[in-house]
Amino acid sequence: MVLNESDLRGKGTAVSEYPSAKQGFAGGTSMAAAVIMVTVGIIQLLQGIAAVAENEVFVVGVEYVYKFDLTTWGWIHIVLGVLVAIVGLALFTGARWARVSAIIVAAVSILANFLWLPYYPWWSVLIIALDIVVIWAVSTWNPVADDSRARRTYGGTDPGQAPTGDMRGR
Repeated sequence: MVLNESDLRGKGTAVSEYPSAKQGFAGGTSMAAAVIMVTVGIIQLLQGIAAVAENEVFVVGVEYVYKFDLTTWGWIHIVLGVLVAIVGLALFTGARWARVSAIIVAAVSILANFLWLPYYPWWSVLIIALDIVVIWAVSTWNPVADDSRARRTYGGTDPGQAPTGDMRGR
């Protein structure tokens, strides 16, 4: 049986009206993750355009097992960049589908950037690290808990709404 906070009220169980430090940090980091995803998506899109338009922009170092034509990599980055940016914008809503999509797209981005290592190693490592932060933030954030605490704290259905009336019965 799953109990929510309203089931515990009046039964001798203390329920904090303030979000936990971890939830607050995860919520803030999730909004930062949305910004990161939009920015990374735009940059990956530009990388893809540069790879498709002119093959001399990127220098290939060591031979790599997972070698594709640079134009193919360009199209991969164009599609992935658009997808990452769109999911990043959707992540601002906090919707469950957007959070699941963000985790999946960030995982695909990790794989693509791992395979992109010989072309742009430092950028790939940076994007992989940022994708790991995105996955952590989105997977640990519970926007429903944040929203219910905000509603309870402000006494209305909208966290931006001022409290009205007697709040002792809540």
